[in-house]
Amino acid sequence: MNKSSKSTRRDFIKKNSLLGAGAVLGLGSAGKVFASYSSEGSTPAILGGKPAITSHSWPGWPIWKPETDEKRLMEVIRSGVWSRRNVVSEFEEKWAKVIGSKRCLSVVNGTNALNASLAQLEIGWGDEVLVTPYTFIASVSGIVFNGAIPVFVDVDPETFQMDPDKIEEKITPRTRAIIPVHILGLPCDIEKIMSIAKKHDLLVVEDACQAWLAEVNHKKVGTFGNAGCFSFQNSKNLPMGEGGAIVSDDDEFMDRCYSFHNYGNPFGTTAGTFGAGTVRIGTKLRITEYQAAIGLAQMERLEEQTEARNVNAAYLKSLIQEIPGIIPYKLYPNVTRAAFHLFPFRYKKEEFSGMPRDKFIKAVNAEGLHCSHGYNIGVNKMPFIKNAFESKYFKKFYAKEQLNYDKYTRENECPVNDTLGTEEAVWIGQEVLLGAKQDFDNIAQAIEKVQKNADLINRKS
Repeated sequence: MNKSSKSTRRDFIKKNSLLGAGAVLGLGSAGKVFASYSSEGSTPAILGGKPAITSHSWPGWPIWKPETDEKRLMEVIRSGVWSRRNVVSEFEEKWAKVIGSKRCLSVVNGTNALNASLAQLEIGWGDEVLVTPYTFIASVSGIVFNGAIPVFVDVDPETFQMDPDKIEEKITPRTRAIIPVHILGLPCDIEKIMSIAKKHDLLVVEDACQAWLAEVNHKKVGTFGNAGCFSFQNSKNLPMGEGGAIVSDDDEFMDRCYSFHNYGNPFGTTAGTFGAGTVRIGTKLRITEYQAAIGLAQMERLEEQTEARNVNAAYLKSLIQEIPGIIPYKLYPNVTRAAFHLFPFRYKKEEFSGMPRDKFIKAVNAEGLHCSHGYNIGVNKMPFIKNAFESKYFKKFYAKEQLNYDKYTRENECPVNDTLGTEEAVWIGQEVLLGAKQDFDNIAQAIEKVQKNADLINRKS
């Protein structure tokens, strides 16, 4: 990128920061934008009309810039040192510094960051772990993988996060930990959750796998709990194909995690008798040098991209919140920055002539914007938990009453999440938030066009 293009990008972010701030302060600029739209009489694209979005400036994903990104990668490839060594360590040191944590350990993916963290905090057989149903399967599979039982806390639909006011009613003498998930890159109410955890002497493993650089009161998420876990999979805001990380200020815990990710071999405070060999139960979770080189390149632009996503999310929110039946995400008051891995909003079909959400999504996609329904099945309703309960290992450890799946499902109903997942939630991908102001005007126009023609679309499509 040349100097002039960098300057243009900075000017764009600065300019749109003011727009985003205006949206937050409720300056009412959105109404002026909508006043200029002529969508009311236009034909929806799904019925043969011209799409509202015929071109856009947001990038494909992941972004790769050969002129800046390939030098380090090619050095690694040509060195022949491809397994974990200095470049991986450099990535870990830089990520710890960026996040504000004492230590970082890279692993093969975010799933195993969670698995390893739970294992090295000795959360497992006989334990219950509180978690949200509105999340990717990895947030919960690690609980079961380690032999514990997940207990689901329903969500706050305005924020898409675990509802902290519903946590304490789920705590039992068997509860050992909470996994707060900063889902979609929107921080959960982590300070309140940490207060509850402290009150009940519970461990906290933050799933920040979608929340790179997000902050609560200017402190990065992932640094509040006993451990914080991140993902660097291909779709993520910091992509390296596959990869993950654990961060913590607890040296002994991090030494155990390092040993675990390297077969259980001695490391730091986990060292055994000299020459004794492997000292702990472990596995192999090491990432490669070339993955770390890709991650370092992506990290260089993460700050600027995160700022742009926040500015543009605020602007887009200011536009679409004026459309009847569209309710954008809400951030908790103490959130000083979100990551916006996804831009979510709730869809109310009553304002769209009763049009089902899937038909709405199809109509908006026809206008040139790809959006999706996201997690339409709560993890609490997925059959893998029943499969675990029926396994010989769970039957061997847990009492029959504890494995009564019908009783378990009744106790873990999350009706708010059911409505959010099956009827309301709509997602827009993070790369869209790296577009220009005109893109967001067009997105709002596309949604408004569908809303104003909802009855026609509902009858004819």
